[in-house]
Amino acid sequence: MSSSPDPITVFDRSLVRGHRDRAAGKFDRYAFLVDEVADRLADRLLDVKRLFPVALDLGARTGSFDKIRGNSGGIETLLQADLSSSMLKSTRGMAVAADEEWLPFADESLDLVISNLSLHWVNDLPGALVQINRALKPDGLFLGALLGGDTLIELRDALMTAEIALSDGAGPRISPFADLRDGGALLQRAGFALPVVDSDRITVSYETIFDLMADLRGMGETNATVERTRAPLSRRLLLQAAEVYQDRYSEPDGRLRATFHVIYLHGWAPHESQPKPLRPGSAKQRLAQVLGGTEISTGEKAGQHQELDS
Repeated sequence: MSSSPDPITVFDRSLVRGHRDRAAGKFDRYAFLVDEVADRLADRLLDVKRLFPVALDLGARTGSFDKIRGNSGGIETLLQADLSSSMLKSTRGMAVAADEEWLPFADESLDLVISNLSLHWVNDLPGALVQINRALKPDGLFLGALLGGDTLIELRDALMTAEIALSDGAGPRISPFADLRDGGALLQRAGFALPVVDSDRITVSYETIFDLMADLRGMGETNATVERTRAPLSRRLLLQAAEVYQDRYSEPDGRLRATFHVIYLHGWAPHESQPKPLRPGSAKQRLAQVLGGTEISTGEKAGQHQELDS
């Protein structure tokens, strides 16, 4: 019996934990992005008119979602999990240190799983989604947000341009992010029903590139790729990158814009009560009638049909 290949290791998970541990003590000072997306997830949950007896906040950090969940509808009990036990010290209620790649929850034990800007650090995202699906009760809901491919495009461009100008090449300074086009396929591959994927962009302005970098450290969101360049950023490189950033991405007021691309994933654990796609051939009306066109029989070429009608 053959086994599936191991997932490629892109991220150093111990380093991800270390970054969060280091950021834990002052995280609330830098939590503006996590708080904003938590608010948007709560708004989306309001559209679901349902009671969730047991919910999980996966990647809870210091509990951003718990602080606003009273505005998000019917959650009775909220569990909070994070890779960093240091982050969880600031939460209230029930919390457990847990790795998204190895979920410690029984099958069909949760009614809702929320994940706020955490899954972009997972090496095996399809595998993590499968585990989330298994942990959900039938007709349970997964609602997640992760950083997408256009995140920090300005910083990535500035650092790469500066490094190429000063050396023979450029190493990875910014972590890779998920692609919006892959979201629906990921949910379907993990076995979710009724998948919905969409995205938005949150633009933040900074006085300097160094203020942006300080925020990323405070969030615990600095580079944790296995193939990252180990050499620290030199003063010369930083000044060159700052110049590129200012030239290319400054606003009329002189401040620098930074883009955070947020992808939202929405899917349900399968249940027999959910809507099913119609059986092929069961339509009550022909598509040509709906569109006001002329039906072309199977095998008949469109060009030939147009000549006959002309």
